Amino acid sequence: MFEYLIFLAISTATFALFSLGLNLQWGFTGLINFGHIAFMTLGAYTTVLLSLKGVPILVSAIVGAIVAALLGLVIGFATLRLREDYLGIVTIGVGELIRLVVNNQDLPVGDTWISGAFGVQSYPIPFSETPNLFFRFVMMGLLTLLLAVTAFSLWRWINNTRISGATENVTRKTNKQEFVSRLVVGIILGLLAIAVYVSGIISLYNYIPKAGLMLVALLVLAFVFWRLEMLVRSPWGRVLKAIREDEEIPKALGKNVFWYKLQSLMLGGAIAGIAGGFFAWQLSAVYPDNFQPQLTFDAWIMVILGGSGNNIGTILGTVIYFAYDAITRELLPKIIPLDEARLGAFRIMVIGLILMVLMIWRPQGILGKKEELTLGK
Repeated sequence: MFEYLIFLAISTATFALFSLGLNLQWGFTGLINFGHIAFMTLGAYTTVLLSLKGVPILVSAIVGAIVAALLGLVIGFATLRLREDYLGIVTIGVGELIRLVVNNQDLPVGDTWISGAFGVQSYPIPFSETPNLFFRFVMMGLLTLLLAVTAFSLWRWINNTRISGATENVTRKTNKQEFVSRLVVGIILGLLAIAVYVSGIISLYNYIPKAGLMLVALLVLAFVFWRLEMLVRSPWGRVLKAIREDEEIPKALGKNVFWYKLQSLMLGGAIAGIAGGFFAWQLSAVYPDNFQPQLTFDAWIMVILGGSGNNIGTILGTVIYFAYDAITRELLPKIIPLDEARLGAFRIMVIGLILMVLMIWRPQGILGKKEELTLGK
């Protein structure tokens, strides 16, 4: 039970990072990127190959993020002057190109070279060895601090919608609806945080290697989320939103639109590169087929579901996606008498149906704002 919750927490944190990078590119800047998996692929392989060469894991992960950002630089110079639909086509091609190159080239694994199709195994993973009792208590303290910060942040986010001095009925009704929706989301996320916390504390005390990885993943997710929230609320973030709405306006104000787009693509790519490192650490062995284009579209589902242009919405969309995946994986075989392949297809079909209903009922996503909607731009 606890091990499964740890697994889900790592998966959710990893793909929340992955989706936050996409949300920065599309939700805040309006860049259509269908090849987001390319950044994760480069980040994952760079991290594990460098660590096999003896480079410290932290340095390997940072270099992986830098390499992913450099890929964003290359893609940006080649595509950002193209129209949005062409940009989407080029990026999905780059994503497949990276995967096929890795699949067909020899890779430097340690002191030897092996075919990329054979994959990479037996690379170092953070906290794979059991730390001493003191360090385990330190890790438990960090997890407790993270829970406290999460609870405080959720409480403050919910209370930001309290009705104060609103005189118009429409304003009061809108604020009340937003407050109720935030309260429900906050309670759900809070309960999930408590469940992960309890599992983490028990797993850290009776040490499970994946518990250490979960702690690192959650800390990195919290840091990236905090910095992104500060960035998108800064003048830099307001320029990105202006570009998303109509890039001719910031151009008229003297802003270098191309440079802002390039920064967004690179930063989103670097975040996806970090997610690639966690993805590789969780798998314990990486193969080119682990990085199929489907993962990019999974990230799109998470962003659209939670609400584009909203970082908390992206995390919520990721939580809902993995909750749905876990619940249906366990319950559907007991309800519907289908083989595994057909059950997998049925689960994907239901996701598509949910998205169709959501697009009709609430096209901006669960927490997105209709006035900031980028669909159909």
